[in-house]
Amino acid sequence: MLPIKDDIPTRRFPVLTVAIIVACCAVYFLWQHGTWELGSTGNERVLEYGAIPYEITHPGKECGQTASGEIACEGQAGVSGKAPDQAIWWVTLFTSMFMHGSLLHLGGNMLFLWIFGNNIEDSMSPWRFAVFYLLGGLVAVGAQVLADPSATAPTVGASGAIAGVLGAYALLYPRARVLTVVFIIIFFTIIELPALLVLGFWILLQLFLGASDLASPSAGGGVAYFAHIGGFAFGLLAIRLFANRVQDDYEQAHRLPVY
Repeated sequence: MLPIKDDIPTRRFPVLTVAIIVACCAVYFLWQHGTWELGSTGNERVLEYGAIPYEITHPGKECGQTASGEIACEGQAGVSGKAPDQAIWWVTLFTSMFMHGSLLHLGGNMLFLWIFGNNIEDSMSPWRFAVFYLLGGLVAVGAQVLADPSATAPTVGASGAIAGVLGAYALLYPRARVLTVVFIIIFFTIIELPALLVLGFWILLQLFLGASDLASPSAGGGVAYFAHIGGFAFGLLAIRLFANRVQDDYEQAHRLPVY
């Protein structure tokens, strides 16, 4: 399922949501030097500014790329020498949220952020949304680190923070209608579905794929499923602490008129 748009109009322009989208695009194209090719990556900065679980659980130990292209870290068994200086590990917790591995990765994340983020921003003040979004991203990285503390692959992407937005949306607006592309083998159709169904399917898929990744790590495909799960759980649990302008009448457009 691929969401296209929801049916809840915002009461004010989502300045921060747009700013985050612009920032992520600028980081990818201007800072990472990513290209318009769907599978292209901005790898020059990913290793230095991506969040590497090993560096987070071993502060002061740097990771670097070997001549064969593999990632090795100081302190690992069989690894000698000193890796090139990288960004301080806690800085990568924030920089990684605005980086992406490919144009497809960037586009998918920004689509979800635009559809669901504008309403979550609308449910609170701008500064609250900024704090909520960043905390969601930090919790997401923490969940990924807990799942595999010794992993050396950099974690990049806004999807963990966006997962927090999705969890918040599922709790605040479960019966909102989401225009969704549903793929059935080689066919597809476009229908309106309740937000809870769309987001519930998404998180169940993350849970299934995350469990599969634990059972067979080599088959994970490099996707940070536990970051998604951690971010979503944060959104569910924390949104009531932040949302102080919720649209309680968001279903009004679907009610039958009473005469």
